[in-house]
Amino acid sequence: MAEERINLFDLKSERIRMLHFTWFAFFISFYVWFNMAPLMNSIRVAMDLTTQQVKVLMILNVAMTIPSRIAVGMLVDKFGPRIMFSFLLFISGILCIIFSMMDTFERMAMMRFLLAFVGAGFVIGIRMIGEWFPHKQVGLAEGMYGGWGNFGSAGAALTIPTVAMLMTGIGGEENNWRYAIAISGMVAIAYSFVYYSVARDTPKGSTYFKPNKTGAMEVTSKGDFILYLLTNIPLYIALAVLNWKLSPVNLGLLTETWSNVIYTFLVLLYMYQSFYVYKVNKEIFTTPVPEIHRYKFKQVTLLGLAYFCTFGSELAVVSMLPLFFFDIFKESGITQVMAGLVAASYAFVNLIARPGGGWISDTFGRKKALLILLTGLSVGYFMMSQIGPTWWITGAVAVTMFCSFFVMAGEGAVFSVVPLIKRRMTGQVAGMTGAFGNVGAVIYLTTLSFVETQTFFLVIGATALVVMVIVAIFLDEPKGQMAEVLPDGTVQMIDVG
Repeated sequence: MAEERINLFDLKSERIRMLHFTWFAFFISFYVWFNMAPLMNSIRVAMDLTTQQVKVLMILNVAMTIPSRIAVGMLVDKFGPRIMFSFLLFISGILCIIFSMMDTFERMAMMRFLLAFVGAGFVIGIRMIGEWFPHKQVGLAEGMYGGWGNFGSAGAALTIPTVAMLMTGIGGEENNWRYAIAISGMVAIAYSFVYYSVARDTPKGSTYFKPNKTGAMEVTSKGDFILYLLTNIPLYIALAVLNWKLSPVNLGLLTETWSNVIYTFLVLLYMYQSFYVYKVNKEIFTTPVPEIHRYKFKQVTLLGLAYFCTFGSELAVVSMLPLFFFDIFKESGITQVMAGLVAASYAFVNLIARPGGGWISDTFGRKKALLILLTGLSVGYFMMSQIGPTWWITGAVAVTMFCSFFVMAGEGAVFSVVPLIKRRMTGQVAGMTGAFGNVGAVIYLTTLSFVETQTFFLVIGATALVVMVIVAIFLDEPKGQMAEVLPDGTVQMIDVG
């Protein structure tokens, strides 16, 4: 049993060192991704932005993440996490510095749209941790990676304003935000060189399995081919919703002509991707895949749905929670600063909840853990829907932390399964699953624009219950071994449960 414990302080272990180097790379990627939010008021004043323009920047900050997680997932399987994480940090650091130099809203918007791809860094580390930790430890290890790295957004909120304040003497109050954002980009560039020099894709003696083909995921049956095409549709729906938000009907950044052009482009892109999926997998229609090499694509779809509810709701709720608490308790004398601190209780739980979800999955089984945590998530959001002005603030905080534990533990449980589906495609599986989290955020936030906040929480809870039932019926518990082909053509069996 000693073999199953993870000693985080055993820095003599290359496995533990790789975990620390990788979660910190993820931390920096999220630090860069969310470095704009804490300085938004300074940026708004300095650039004389309207409320609509601020909303556009926030939308663009997540728009690119949906397709980029799919693309980066494919690239990490082909080139390896060492190269991809180093490349992503380097390029995002450059874009971050360029963003800090922009002098018009249009240029800032374009750079923020491009910079959103840094949010795909998460899927790179999933493949790295999956390579370094055995199946009995992978849930806890992935949870630590995700929970601690995800705290980069909170790290930005806590430190970026202080950095900006310290830079006031150099750039003045109008430009101190530029220096703070540029410095975060420089840190990303510096760490890209560090990570490239210290990381390795696999332990010594292990093989890094790569997909046989690139450009689309490989599937192993005709039914899975159809399911793959259907699973891609929500990704395009989410992008269409983002386009709708930027259209003249809403924020008005795009003209009606450009909005229609984007809708048309999304339809054509889906058709092209579907053709490419067929091109990559056309052999399955003539030559059945041997049973030993098959995997079930429904596992990928189900993990995506679970992440839709967990990470999707986290992104959505974090965006609206400070204002929710301020509106609910303003008669009790709560200030905006206090409301922000109360709302922070939701995100703070991530440090222990996501690793906790991985541990629960390792200990009690992958499917059982997901069922328990999705049920708890549903109950938690139902309780949050009951929060009102007559509540004590401490009670609201307790309910918020209860709910967030199940949300973030659920995220850890989802990604404890990802490396156990098909090793050589772990990056692509992580990319598809992670993209569904962003889809969830878009759909939930769009729902919030049409309903009351309490109803919004009930919608999330109801969605989670539906997904829990679907998972209970269709998800298969990973067990036995998966087969991967070595470069010399021999087959290696890898334990998954």
